[in-house]
Amino acid sequence: MASNRRPYTQGARPAPSPPGSVFEQLAGTADRDSRITHTEHVPPRVGRHADWPAPIRPEVIEAVRAAGVERPWEHQVAALQHALAGESVVVATGTASGKSLTYTLPVLNTLLEGAQAPDGRGTTALYLAPTKALAADQLRALKELARPLGSRARPAVYDGDTPYEEREWVRLHANYVLTNPDMLHRGILPSHPRWSSFLHGLRYVVVDECHTYRGVFGSHVAQVLRRLRRVAAKYGADPVFLLASATSADPAAAATRLTGVPVREVTEDTSPKGRLTFALWEPPLTGGQGERGAPVRRTATSEAAELLADLAARDVRTLAFVRSRRGAELTAVIAQERLAENDRSRIARIAAYRGGYLPEERRALERALHSGELLGLAATTALELGVDISGLDAVLIAGYPGTRASLWQQAGRAGRQGQDALAVLIARDDPLDTYLVHHPEALFSQPVESTVLDPDNPYVLAPHLCAAAAEIPLSEADFGLFGPAAAEVVPSLERRRLLRRRGSTWYWTRRERAVDLTDIRGQGGAPVQVVEEATGRLLGTVDAAAAHSTVHEGAVHLHQGRSYVVRQLDLDDPNGSVALVEESSPPWSTMARDTTAITILETTSRVPWGEGELCFGSVEVTHQVVSYLRRKLVTNEVLGETKLDLPPRTLRTRAVWWTVSEGQLDSAGIGPEMLPGALHAAEHASIGMLPLFATCDRWDIGGVSVPLHPDTLLPTVFVYDGQPGGAGFAERAFGTAQRWLGATREAIAVCECERGCPSCVQSSKCGNGNEPLHKRGALRLLTELLRAAPPSTESPARTDREISGP
Repeated sequence: MASNRRPYTQGARPAPSPPGSVFEQLAGTADRDSRITHTEHVPPRVGRHADWPAPIRPEVIEAVRAAGVERPWEHQVAALQHALAGESVVVATGTASGKSLTYTLPVLNTLLEGAQAPDGRGTTALYLAPTKALAADQLRALKELARPLGSRARPAVYDGDTPYEEREWVRLHANYVLTNPDMLHRGILPSHPRWSSFLHGLRYVVVDECHTYRGVFGSHVAQVLRRLRRVAAKYGADPVFLLASATSADPAAAATRLTGVPVREVTEDTSPKGRLTFALWEPPLTGGQGERGAPVRRTATSEAAELLADLAARDVRTLAFVRSRRGAELTAVIAQERLAENDRSRIARIAAYRGGYLPEERRALERALHSGELLGLAATTALELGVDISGLDAVLIAGYPGTRASLWQQAGRAGRQGQDALAVLIARDDPLDTYLVHHPEALFSQPVESTVLDPDNPYVLAPHLCAAAAEIPLSEADFGLFGPAAAEVVPSLERRRLLRRRGSTWYWTRRERAVDLTDIRGQGGAPVQVVEEATGRLLGTVDAAAAHSTVHEGAVHLHQGRSYVVRQLDLDDPNGSVALVEESSPPWSTMARDTTAITILETTSRVPWGEGELCFGSVEVTHQVVSYLRRKLVTNEVLGETKLDLPPRTLRTRAVWWTVSEGQLDSAGIGPEMLPGALHAAEHASIGMLPLFATCDRWDIGGVSVPLHPDTLLPTVFVYDGQPGGAGFAERAFGTAQRWLGATREAIAVCECERGCPSCVQSSKCGNGNEPLHKRGALRLLTELLRAAPPSTESPARTDREISGP
């Protein structure tokens, strides 16, 4: 729980040199000096205090003072006043600005006021976190804060890790339940009669880190919250929503879309902040050659691992954010090996943290990080959120995280005690990262993005209407709650015999649970268990949607510093899908290759671009993993390819696509032999640049290019959302097409390579091994396409709130 003062808990830690100074020493060597493309110095900020608002009970203020917070910041008081007045509010300020105090105090206040209720339960509150780690961390801090209040505050976690023997106590006795949207969706709402006393007293619903609820996941959570409001109303409750967010554009509008209720916003950060040194880092060329003879750069993972080890060796407590689970494991292993060259005693103070670990492994790592036992941690974005990591000095970000909001959120994990801090963005070898480290103004002189979500997406709405009907029979009066699309979706569910109408009410008709119709995180089904073949020991799990590409036969799987090779992937086991692995340490990594075909289902919008067209609509994508590459560690050179026999997967989603005519190709000087490579290269580069214009990660989107597509009968490039029903990213691309494709053309034009490289047109996720590609053809094609673009009707980019820091 963020507060205004964070005592360092490790004890007598020697004060290291300022992290910025240490970094200058490390980066000032001859072999590293050229890797820094820009350094931004964000100045410190002085905090502004205010007085406690009168409605806060004296016992609560004394508890907070006992925890070390004498007076609140001005923005905390502004948020508290809204909450205590019964107004839903979102606090969108930087990391370590004390956001958790803005919802914890109203909750504790109302729990004390209702503690003497006749039913013994009194007033209650619900806390929602996007990760189990964050909920566990909140509980740890909350228990410490609420200790002076005794049994009047009874917080408890209720999630998938909660033992069954404890769940009954939580349901019957806890008055502040900390959980996640998944458990609310699958566990609490379907069993609402058993939660009736809790729901009857529900006063506040806390939605922490609400900026993470974007795209399809955010749209699902928006409907889960509407179902919560509906069920709470049945028991006479109308809860106030208290939301916390990283800095984002128009947080009140985003929070209103998420909750369905009017939300006030507090955005001015009045907490103090130490000086931040923020460096942009481009890994050097290795001198080797990759696919098609392209130059090869050192990987961002290798660079992050070496910096992590060097900083940890100098007592600079460092967190490295890595884009994948495998990358987090590999970063920790390389850092440990580098530390072992000089001091083997420090190896145990470097670790990895990612999803898929067993609950007890996650909790142990969180305790070690919180206590200061760990000097360095390589983590996925699971630790981007508000977990209390006291005393961190530096953050390494291995690859642009997809949005400026996430970038500043990750960078803000360092310096949480007000001390000076260091952040380093290490570029991956792809068009967007390369563009950003050479265009720092795109990071430091632009506002953060808006949160994109669409609760009216019919693919999202339909299963939640079924779930709502199973909870309480659905009526037309509910359509206003679930959005205007509900009136159109309910009849289709009735035709599919999922709902049955009786008079003016619809009922769920099936024996199975309605909530099983959807996975709100879009993970494609039950996780695949990773089991050690020789011992039968469960190592962890892998999301079903990622299993084909990550735990196929022959895949190298990393787990807590150990390397395993997948011997068998059994997708037909009646007890659940299983990947059997054997411990092994081959000198290579593996990367799946796939094929993708796309069919246009419906064209929603189209705009003429000369003789070609820019379109947006619904598509069906057929995807199949067909082989995997073995790549040499560190250099990423390809060692060989192995065929696979896995079933195809289909996805109905939304896409933006553009076509070009024969006349446009002639004007661009692109013949039949050049066309496939030009389209393919333009597709790769445009996918790489889209996260600069839409709130997405490049892994949230996919693409296909076809010299003659059967639906358009023209050369066509598609970029599609990687989630069922779409996530709003392709629609954003359609609305910003001229700026998006203009930046794509510039990224290709300024790259110094001759034939195309990962910094411009090659893609590490290409299922065709980056064949064919034609860099100059893509440049000509985009130049001709943009020449024919109509006058722009786009809204100008917002510049009214440029940021100099989080």
